[in-house]
Amino acid sequence: MSFDYPAYLDCFLSGNDEALVERFFAKDCEMRSSSGVRRGLDGMREFLAWAHDGVRECPRVQHYLQDANTVFADIDMDFHAVKHRADFPFGEVHPGDSLTVKFLARYDLDDQGKVRVLTTAAWPPGVGVTTLPPLGGHPSQVAAYHAYAAAFSNGDPARYTRFYTDDVVLELGSVPKIEGADGIAAFYTAMFKTVRETLTIHHLDASDERLVVDCTSRFTAIEDAPDFVVAPLAKGDFVEVGVKVTYKLREGRVYHIGVSRTRDPVLSPG
Repeated sequence: MSFDYPAYLDCFLSGNDEALVERFFAKDCEMRSSSGVRRGLDGMREFLAWAHDGVRECPRVQHYLQDANTVFADIDMDFHAVKHRADFPFGEVHPGDSLTVKFLARYDLDDQGKVRVLTTAAWPPGVGVTTLPPLGGHPSQVAAYHAYAAAFSNGDPARYTRFYTDDVVLELGSVPKIEGADGIAAFYTAMFKTVRETLTIHHLDASDERLVVDCTSRFTAIEDAPDFVVAPLAKGDFVEVGVKVTYKLREGRVYHIGVSRTRDPVLSPG
């Protein structure tokens, strides 16, 4: 039975670590890396759960060679953070951060076509790697969008504005058009002093030209906000509204954001 490396990569990019382990690794597998040796399927599960805690890992294979017993691959690995990880092995990351690391990986296969030993070596982040534009249709760029959404929900304009062109325009419908990355940052920084917005993504259609997102925006009052545009809020209240957000892209960065409501606001008292 042969090992289908492209199928392995597709599964890896799906983010389904359990399916990856069950489908492609031998029961007595080993993973050998700079962080140590993991043995068996449970060892692989433990490692992947730790490595991928709040960080999506997206391989972009530059070259690979395969024979009956071995695969050897040159991989540019993209990592996209949706939570703070002080212990991340390639350096501390915050929501919205992305980095790329060059890996060389050797997969030794058993006679059933499953990975018996995986050995990896890595360079420091950014050394000798290719890069993608921040956003687009590739699975890694889709993962980067989730990092963007996490940075936005975290109220971190220094990170979420990295995904914008300088001349980006935001059209919410409920307020006048907002122009420029700095203008958007100023608008939300002021709003977040009383009301925090968090995004829950339900569906995302992605291409290199645009992203179309079905999501729920939750607005939570951290101070009384009687004049809030969606609904008057007392401290601790939150209101949820369904929205469709269309992001138009230019060379992988957002130059226009259009927002329309898809579900009526639902208020929940604090």
